Amino acid sequence: MKIKLGTILLILSLFLTACNIGVDPKEHLGEIYSVALDTIMEKDEALSSDMKFIAIDMSNFDDGLSEKDKKDILIFFKDKYKVDVMDVTFEELKEKGFYDPDKMSLTGVLLRIEKIDFKWNHNVFFEGSKYRSGLGAIGMEGTVHYTDGTWQLKESKETWIS
Repeated sequence: MKIKLGTILLILSLFLTACNIGVDPKEHLGEIYSVALDTIMEKDEALSSDMKFIAIDMSNFDDGLSEKDKKDILIFFKDKYKVDVMDVTFEELKEKGFYDPDKMSLTGVLLRIEKIDFKWNHNVFFEGSKYRSGLGAIGMEGTVHYTDGTWQLKESKETWIS
């Protein structure tokens, strides 16, 4: 009986230890945010037509994202989409003249991550949006997962559209 109990405890402790070994998502925030934001960017391509810029609102990224990570995210989007990319809020876009109040629209798109939640088993849940105008915006949620040495999109879906 003692051997069975000892074996069960050993297997259980090895299993729990194996689950805890691995990658800390908070050490890879730049990559996680890049995957999440790019997932949002790729949805509803009509919102991206003739865009002059991509604005990414990082004002609520208060979970330890470094300045280097922020710069890396901006560079990633500039290299991929070949337009100007900036870290600004909607209010700052209005102040800088990127918002046309008559058309109620931007000449580019604004990406935001409203919520991020670190789950167990290397999963990171996010909610975000892509805004072009009052009648041209989408909301999304998804999960980024660590697999094969990189952070990748596991699943996503649109949650609202205007």
